[in-house]
Amino acid sequence: MKACMVFDIGGTFIKYAVMDKNAQLLVSGKLATPKEGLESFLLTLQRIVEQYSADFDLQGIALSSPGSVNVKTGFIGGASAIPYIHGVNMAGLIRDRTGLQTTIENDANCAALAEGWLGAAKGSDYYICIVIGTGIGGSIVLNQSILRGASLHGGEFGYMIMGAPFQGDPLQATWSHVASTNALVVEVEERKSLGEGMLNGEEVFRLAEEGDPIAQECLAELYKRLAIGIYNLKYALDPQKILIGGGISKRQEVIAGINRELKGLINEISTLSIEVEACQFGNDANLIGALFHFLNDKGRFEE
Repeated sequence: MKACMVFDIGGTFIKYAVMDKNAQLLVSGKLATPKEGLESFLLTLQRIVEQYSADFDLQGIALSSPGSVNVKTGFIGGASAIPYIHGVNMAGLIRDRTGLQTTIENDANCAALAEGWLGAAKGSDYYICIVIGTGIGGSIVLNQSILRGASLHGGEFGYMIMGAPFQGDPLQATWSHVASTNALVVEVEERKSLGEGMLNGEEVFRLAEEGDPIAQECLAELYKRLAIGIYNLKYALDPQKILIGGGISKRQEVIAGINRELKGLINEISTLSIEVEACQFGNDANLIGALFHFLNDKGRFEE
């Protein structure tokens, strides 16, 4: 059976799947991301490919990766929790090891492409995906293609400065610093006089649900900060749809809270009705998007 080997490279785990051209997962699994270095990483992927090449007619390898991915050269710029993947032709190295044509795309872009192909943005020509986690990232998608920007930083929404630039260091008031899940956790810890790392996002939401006033206040402020950034993006880019991704997007109260704040940003000058939706895909989004990128790049599986 013709299929594609797909990898989602993460700082903690590598997820893998054998997928058909319709994004059906024929096989899937995950294993710890090697810490030893590049050679161990390449050997791990090579062995997985060899394991499944006996049972499937593998047409190629599709990679989802952190960092500033150059899809044309196969190099990964920027930085991530996996230092050894940067500055090398990752697609070329894997192709040389396996003999299979290999494509690579940024993980946030993969998630966005998945939504446009089969998810919440299906049928939309122009949309943005905002991924909220440790920081804030995302993608701009036009006609099923990523708008990458001159330096591959298109969609890096988290760099927007949200505070008054003359009050202290403006780079401490970026959207990632003030409105990410990590920012929420840090703010609650500081206001409750807890040590760093004492809480995580899930625990903050649990505290809010139990009536903790500090957690509730910080969440309300988070929704306002997210709404302001989304308002700016809507007026700057004017997409058809705005999708919210990341673990936080699974909570209906988050989407409702953001939309509630967005409704308050309408007056006689600001007349646009702005609304966000949650991304449809969760853990498999990067795999699905990586496959879409492979199919789009290579055209189709060979007959």
